[in-house]
Amino acid sequence: MKTLKRAAFALLGAVMLVLVTASIVEKETGTHFVSDNIYGAVWFVALWALTGIAAVVYMFRRRLYRRPAVFMLHSAFVVILVGAAVTWMSGEQGTVHLRVGSDGTKSFLDSDGTERQMPFGIRLDEFRVEYYPGTLSPMDFVSELIVTDGVDTVHGVASMNRIFRFRHYRFYQSSYDADGQGSILSVSHDPWGIGITYVGYGLLLLSMILFFFDRGSNFRKLLRTPLLKGGMLCVMLCLPMSAGAAPDGALPPTLPRSSADGLGRLYVYYQDRICPLSTLAKDFTVKLYGKSCYKGYTPEQVVAGWLFWYDEWKEEPVIRIKSVETRRLLGIEGKYAALSDYRNAVNSYRLEGFAGRGASEADEKFNLVAMLCTGSMLRIFPYTDMDGRLHWASQVDRLPSYMDDDQELFIRGVMNYIHELVVRRDYSQLDEVIGKLREYQFSEGGAAMPSEARFKAERLYGRLEYSLYLAAALILAGVAAFVYICRCMVAGRNGASAVRQLLAVGLVAGFAFMTFVLALRWFVSGHMPLSNGFETMQFMAWCALGLTLLFRRRFPLVVPFGYLTAGLALMVSMMGESNPHITNLMPVLSSPLLCVHVVLVMLAYALLAFIMFNGITGIILYRHHPDKAGQLGDVSRILLYPAIFCLAAGIFVGAVWANVSWGRYWGWDPKEVWALITMLVYSLALHPASLPWFRRPLFFHWFCVAAFLCVLVTYFGVNLLLGGMHSYA
Repeated sequence: MKTLKRAAFALLGAVMLVLVTASIVEKETGTHFVSDNIYGAVWFVALWALTGIAAVVYMFRRRLYRRPAVFMLHSAFVVILVGAAVTWMSGEQGTVHLRVGSDGTKSFLDSDGTERQMPFGIRLDEFRVEYYPGTLSPMDFVSELIVTDGVDTVHGVASMNRIFRFRHYRFYQSSYDADGQGSILSVSHDPWGIGITYVGYGLLLLSMILFFFDRGSNFRKLLRTPLLKGGMLCVMLCLPMSAGAAPDGALPPTLPRSSADGLGRLYVYYQDRICPLSTLAKDFTVKLYGKSCYKGYTPEQVVAGWLFWYDEWKEEPVIRIKSVETRRLLGIEGKYAALSDYRNAVNSYRLEGFAGRGASEADEKFNLVAMLCTGSMLRIFPYTDMDGRLHWASQVDRLPSYMDDDQELFIRGVMNYIHELVVRRDYSQLDEVIGKLREYQFSEGGAAMPSEARFKAERLYGRLEYSLYLAAALILAGVAAFVYICRCMVAGRNGASAVRQLLAVGLVAGFAFMTFVLALRWFVSGHMPLSNGFETMQFMAWCALGLTLLFRRRFPLVVPFGYLTAGLALMVSMMGESNPHITNLMPVLSSPLLCVHVVLVMLAYALLAFIMFNGITGIILYRHHPDKAGQLGDVSRILLYPAIFCLAAGIFVGAVWANVSWGRYWGWDPKEVWALITMLVYSLALHPASLPWFRRPLFFHWFCVAAFLCVLVTYFGVNLLLGGMHSYA
C-alpha cells in the first residue's frame, strides 16, 4: 500500500513539475515547440495515464467506494482524463478559409498544414461585422454558411460564442479577411472526447455538491472544532484622510467651473464608444498630469484651459515626466514639464531622435496635447451617412461631400464661435450655445445615444476617487487588527463586543460601497465588470469583503484577513491606472460563462488569501501556543475545501467557455496551466490521511503561505512574464 501511495503521489508531482517547466520553456522556445514536444508528446500523455491508473488502483485499495461523494469526486477527474485521451487519439482540429462567392470546400487544414477531408461541402454565403450601436467597436463577427450534403442543403450561422454543428463537425468563428468578404473558421471533429469530458465535468460538479452533505467527510468533522463555538476578537482603527494641499502660485486661466461642467456634459466619441466629454477630460488630465485634477481645477477646466488659453497653458508645468533621463533632455529639474520645455531656443524638438520608454512616454503626452488643441481629439459631431450608419467627426476632420451645407457650416464654425464667446467672457451665451450643440448631438445621434440615466451614471462614476483611499484604510485596519488579535491570543484574553461591532460596521460600509461602484460601472458599460485586470481585482476586493461578512460569526479570525485581502486587491487594481476607462466588451468575452468563470475563480483566490494570512498567524503563534496554531489550522482546512472546489469549478467552466468560443476546451495556455498547477498543489493538503505531513500544524501553515505563490504566479506572473490568451486579466 505504501509503495502504491508513493507511486501515485510521485507521478502527480512529476506532472506538476513538467507543467511548471513547460510554461517556462514556452516563454523561450514558443508555443509550437512545447505543444509538439511536451503537451502533445506521447511520453506526456503516458505520464498522465500512469498517474490516472495509479490513482484508480489506490482509490480501490483504500476502498473509497464506501464514501460515494469522495469516490465520485476522484472518479470525475479520471473520466476527464479519459475524455482528454480520446480527444488526443481521435480528435481533429484545424481551420478553413472561405470566401463569399466561391464554391466552398470539402476539406480543412489541421495544425500541421495537412489537408483533411469532410463528408460534406461548406461555403460562405455572407460575412458581416456587427457593431455596438453608433460606434465602430465590433460586437460580433457573423458567418452565414451553406452546407451541401449530397442532395440536402443546410443553412447555418457561426459567430463568436455561437457554434455551428453538423455531423459531429463544429465550426467556430476565428477571424476574417480585411475586405470583409472572407471568413476563417476553426474546425473541430471530436465526436466522443468532448462528450466524455463533459460527463466528467458534470460528475465533478455533482460530487462537489454532495461532498458538503457527506456526514463522514473531513469537512463536516472540522465544522465541529471547538474554535467555532467561541468568539474571537478583532479591532479596527479609524483612519483620518489628509485633505489635499492648497494650490501654490498663480493659476493659468480657464472657464468657470459651471461653464466647464457644461462642456463636460457634451457627448464625445472616445475609445470606440459614445460617452460624456467629462470622461475624456478625466483620462486626458490623468495621462498628462498623473492625477484627475490640477491645483483645484476639475478635468473639464483643464481641457477648457488647453482649448481656449493655449499660450498660457503651454508655459504651465503640468506634464508629468517620470524618466530622469527625459527630464535631463528637456532641461527641467522637477517632475513636471511645460509644453514649451519640449522645444529649445531655436524651436527644435528636444526629443527628436531619442528612443527609450521614457522619451516615448513624454512624446506621447506632447502629441496628446496637440490632438486636443487642434481639435482632432474632440469627435463631438455625429452625422449619418447615406447607408444610415452613424459616424462622429471632429471640427478638423474631412467631411463627406453629400453632407448638407448648413450641417457642414455648423460643424466647422460652432467651436470657433464658442472660442469667441470665451474671449468675450460671455458665459451665459456660451452655456446656451453648448446646450444647442448638445441638442444637435441628440438630433443626429438618435437611438444610438446612451440614455440620460447612463450618461449621469458615468459622470458620477468618473467623479469617484476611491481606490487609493479605501485601499489604504482597509490595509492599515487589517494590519492593526492582525497585530491586535495575535497579542490577544498570546495573552489568552478576548476583546470587547464594541470592537467586533465596529469591525462589522466597517465591513458593511466597505461592502456596500464596493457594491455601489461595481453596479455603477456595470450599468455604464452594459456588461458585468470582469473584463480586465482592474475590474477583476476590484471584484476580488468585493468578494473578500462579502466572504468576510458571511463567515465572520463562524470564523471571526477572517475579519482582519478580509480587510487585508480587500485592501491589497484594490491596491493591485491600481497598478496600471487608478480607474481605467470603460470600454465595450470584446466579442469573445460576450458570454454569460465569463461571469460564472471569473466569479468562481475570484472567490477561490479570496479564500486562498484568507488561508495564507491565517497561516502567517498560525506560524507566529505556534512557538508559544501550539494548541491555538492547531485550531487555526482547522479553520484553514475548513476554508480550503470551498476554495479548491470553487477553483476547480471555475477552471472547468472556463474550459466549457473555451470550447464554445475557440473550439477546444483545453489549449495549454500559460494561465490555464498555472491554474491547474495551483489546483493540484492545494489539493495535496486535502489528503492528510495519505500525506501525514499535513497533519502537523506548523507544516500545514507553512504550506498554505508558500502555496499562495502559485496564486500570485497564476494571476500576476503569467500576465507580466509568460503572456498568452489570458494576459488581459
